[in-house]
Amino acid sequence: MSSERLIYLPLGGAGEIGMNAYVYGYGAPDKERLIVVDIGVAFPDMDTTPGVDLIIADIDWLVKRKDRIEAVFVTHAHEDHVGGIAHTYDRLQAPIYARRFTANIAQRKMDEYGHPDDAIRTVGIFPHQVDAGPFKVGFQPISHSIPESSALVIDTPAGRIVHSGDFKVDLTPGVGEPFDPAAFEEIAKDGIKALVCDSTNVFSPEAGRSEAVLSPAIEELVSGASGMVIATTFASNVARVKTLAVAAERAGRSIVLMGRAMKRMVEASVEAGVLTDFPSTISPEQARDVPRENLMLLVTGSQGERRAASAQLARGKYQGIELKEGDLFLFSSKTIPGNEKGVIAIINALSEKGVDVVDDSSGKYHVSGHANRPDLETLHDILKPQVLIPMHGEHRHLREHVKIADGKGITGVLAVNGMMIDLSGNAPKVAEYVETGRTYLDGSVQVGALDGVIRDRIRMALNGHMTVTVLLDEEDEPLGDPWVDTMGLAETGVSKASLAEVVEHDLSQWLGRAGAKTLRDDDALNDGLKKVARQSAQNEIGKKPEVTVVVSRLS
Repeated sequence: MSSERLIYLPLGGAGEIGMNAYVYGYGAPDKERLIVVDIGVAFPDMDTTPGVDLIIADIDWLVKRKDRIEAVFVTHAHEDHVGGIAHTYDRLQAPIYARRFTANIAQRKMDEYGHPDDAIRTVGIFPHQVDAGPFKVGFQPISHSIPESSALVIDTPAGRIVHSGDFKVDLTPGVGEPFDPAAFEEIAKDGIKALVCDSTNVFSPEAGRSEAVLSPAIEELVSGASGMVIATTFASNVARVKTLAVAAERAGRSIVLMGRAMKRMVEASVEAGVLTDFPSTISPEQARDVPRENLMLLVTGSQGERRAASAQLARGKYQGIELKEGDLFLFSSKTIPGNEKGVIAIINALSEKGVDVVDDSSGKYHVSGHANRPDLETLHDILKPQVLIPMHGEHRHLREHVKIADGKGITGVLAVNGMMIDLSGNAPKVAEYVETGRTYLDGSVQVGALDGVIRDRIRMALNGHMTVTVLLDEEDEPLGDPWVDTMGLAETGVSKASLAEVVEHDLSQWLGRAGAKTLRDDDALNDGLKKVARQSAQNEIGKKPEVTVVVSRLS
């Protein structure tokens, strides 16, 4: 029996959509040489992660083994795959490999943090492969909603793995490479040990549609509009951005790009050579001199982001441009679950301005970038893997994907974050469970999910906050009464008196009864004052706030 093993370990992206981070290893147990596929981010929400900027997979397991990491490979330039690269580089210090467009996006992120110019290494496509210890890794082009997406062909001493990355079966994607069945047949001809596969749209029963089918409907909509047209989509969906821009050009409209991400993505696409023949654009300043019926704005904010161009246009003027009654706003995008509230708020704000809103409910103006169930099965049937491991999906997606595999006689493995799978031999098994979690980018620092920072922030948001200050003299006797400052709390309660004054009275009563031993003990004072303040507030306003006690002693 071999003393070496082949392992697969998801740290993020398996059991959730977003924050992708996958590890492969080969070698003796606990001494494997490792490669990492993608280090992405998830996005916060005000309910569970208030104030957080980004969420990254907890990479402590990797950091403890960084001397064993050969390389990081990035499949494509979506934030949930590349967004964590710059935030983790200092801790991993491993070379990063990506194709030209993805490398362009990744390097811009690295530059923001002062990382070295040679950290990102640009590679060609399969059959070219990168040697990374016991692994040989190649980038096989595959269609998705961003240019130069790739499946990874990972050759190991224990067999070939295909990591699908995000993909769809699109033979006419417009921008980026089409899905190439013959290339995957060639990859599979000597057998595939395991397919680690996108599961996002496993519940969609109809075959996916090509990006190319959208052009006629979008062109008809834009040419028939009487006022200004505004369209939003994912900025990274460069093919869609081009489709929209071409529709504007054919309708005789000048095109304005609005929003930093939209400008950056088009610029990066042109630099990388993946976007050609893009119609010319004008600046927002130039647009002020163009009749509104001859304008089309391509804007960020398809998911209701509060600071994006869509939201700002819905609220009022943005870069000197204001929407008016009779204008047309197109959401050429799908609303990601969880973002509905923000999108609906924008739609209502646009409605109040008299702007007509068209969304994707008809299916005419958006196609998904992920493979639906029939397309997933197409990849299964071409590659005929021995093992199928679903990824990039919530638990229900992974479980359904395993059922499909089992129905085809393929060994399906349901592996969620932290579940290390031993792929050696012919019977994959769970090798061990690794502790996983989340790291929050909070301002300019990273904090752990268990550090309590976000938990405390949520508690303050739910309960309000109160600061209790007590002054004691050299004899440990109170100097005057305690005083209270409140934040996020009602000013008066059931007694119709000032909340702060009611709490101060109750605290003063407690201090007057406290013994000498308690008055000498800061911890006892802290606990006692906090308990009294919370109970007093509960009696007055029905809430127990978070309480900070400050004890000052004269010496």
